[in-house]
Amino acid sequence: MAGCSGHAAHRYWRSCSMSDKNNNPAELASEQALAAVYECLKDKRSFLLEAGAGAGKTYSLVKALRFLIARDEFKLPRNHQKIACITFTNVAKGEIEARTDRNPLIYCDTTHAFCWSLIGGFQKQLRAILPTMAHWLEKFKEVGPIGERTVEYSLGFRSIKDDRVSIHHDDVLPLTILLMEYDKFRHIVTDKYPVILIDEYQDTDTNWIEAIKAKFLGQPNAPQFGFFGDHWQKIYGNGCGRIDHPALTLIGKKANFRSVPAIVDCLNRMRPDLPQMVENPEEIGRIKIFHTNNWTGARQTSAHWKGDLPSEVSHSVLEDVQDRLKNDGWDLSAKSTKILMLTHRVLASEQGYASLPSVFQYNEAFAKKEDEFIAYFAEKLEPACTAYYERKFGRMFAALGGSIPAIQAKEDKVKWASAMDELLKLRAQGTVGQVVDHLRQTRRPRLPDALEKRLKNLESFDKNAGEEMPRALLELEKLRAVPYKEIISLTAYLSGYSPFETKHGVKGAEFENVIVVVGRGWNQYNFNEMLELAHDPLNVPPNRQDAYERNRNLFYVACSRPKRRLALLFTQELSVLALKTLGKWFGEDTVSAGAIDFNH
Repeated sequence: MAGCSGHAAHRYWRSCSMSDKNNNPAELASEQALAAVYECLKDKRSFLLEAGAGAGKTYSLVKALRFLIARDEFKLPRNHQKIACITFTNVAKGEIEARTDRNPLIYCDTTHAFCWSLIGGFQKQLRAILPTMAHWLEKFKEVGPIGERTVEYSLGFRSIKDDRVSIHHDDVLPLTILLMEYDKFRHIVTDKYPVILIDEYQDTDTNWIEAIKAKFLGQPNAPQFGFFGDHWQKIYGNGCGRIDHPALTLIGKKANFRSVPAIVDCLNRMRPDLPQMVENPEEIGRIKIFHTNNWTGARQTSAHWKGDLPSEVSHSVLEDVQDRLKNDGWDLSAKSTKILMLTHRVLASEQGYASLPSVFQYNEAFAKKEDEFIAYFAEKLEPACTAYYERKFGRMFAALGGSIPAIQAKEDKVKWASAMDELLKLRAQGTVGQVVDHLRQTRRPRLPDALEKRLKNLESFDKNAGEEMPRALLELEKLRAVPYKEIISLTAYLSGYSPFETKHGVKGAEFENVIVVVGRGWNQYNFNEMLELAHDPLNVPPNRQDAYERNRNLFYVACSRPKRRLALLFTQELSVLALKTLGKWFGEDTVSAGAIDFNH
């Protein structure tokens, strides 16, 4: 807003707080919350906007940024300052930048990138601190003093070279917290960023938030902080969750722009301290609760699966529930209905890559493509094979990138065609190992050097030498035996061509209809126990509070995804008390009518 004086900024605030939309309940609640945010920004009071599921948290954050731009568009450049907006993911960063037209007055980046931008210039202090940190003690014992080496953060892993030290992702926040002890560092932060807005505060690192509370909040000459998020949507392990501090003004955004009243009413009964208003109170929706307490056969007994149905029974029950919902008018196509599941092991079984969870120690290796082979298959080889099958050769070579040999003659084209035809057959019929061996033999396409190196390390490892095989090689050995069809299924899932998803994978997403499959399979989660504790949430034993909130939050996130229809399928046995909680939240008739008839 060019040429915006103080009075003009005030008029801008007034116009933003006066809705020109229909006066629906959700819109009015949203405007009330936004007006409170503007008042805090005007008064330079730090605040926390608690925005429940579907409330439009990002909308409020962008509005706050636009208000600050309008108010301070001349002041900030004159003082060589910017507004900091810290995000939890690069995806969120991109969205916020796009919605603020990439305004140069806003510095928007992830927590780690923001912190490194602050500490990267403090080389002397970094050189003093780094050798004292746990992960670096042994490294510097081997190479000697750090000397005048430059400390950098670019490679993402720890290494010491003659002229530089590369720090790990996990080093950035601890270093920032230690530097926050220095007055000079804190003053520089304030001088650069008079206002710092933090997106998805609940998932932000606990120790870093504690340092902000101790060193900035309520302190004179500190930046003004605005926290945007929802502690009921904290589902990542090291997130801070709820933030309490006397210097924070708490603002509740009591709106829900996503779901129909039937669903929002249930969320409100689940969470009465932040009741939400809907856009259209007349819209119709449906909720169905299915449980499997009528199962008379043996249930699973292993630690993480105790009380759950046998896997093959769970699969049949899910198919039965889908048939019932389809007969009830649900559109179960992938574009309209998402099926949320608790664990990758259950999801993998349904999706056709059941072996992968047992190959890798950590699900992230395949679910987030952290393993180099999985990343290569999903991001390069599979797109290239799809393009070749569709006879789109230019797109095939583009997908392969830098691994393409020169094609100089007709003979080269024939060799490529032969190699790719055989590759398509092996993808359908062979193992990962057979596909990899084919690539090594034909070099069409050529395996990246990093993958070739891992394969050679596996081949040269002597199992008879008495040494334990490194985890990376053990996982590669197991991966070679997996049918390659599972990689194709995994790639389809990761590309979004799937009606299935894990509950962790959909925070922030929304779908027309959602089926939530609730069961066991992970030692971190027991939803029957959560529902029992939720019957009297004010008296949860202190030693169960963390587990209760972890389970409750994930359940809340799952139940708040649908716009119109929600179905819950419990494959684990539920106690009488757990059923009572479900009745209280979703309606007694919904639960009592939802027992699966196994004689049907």
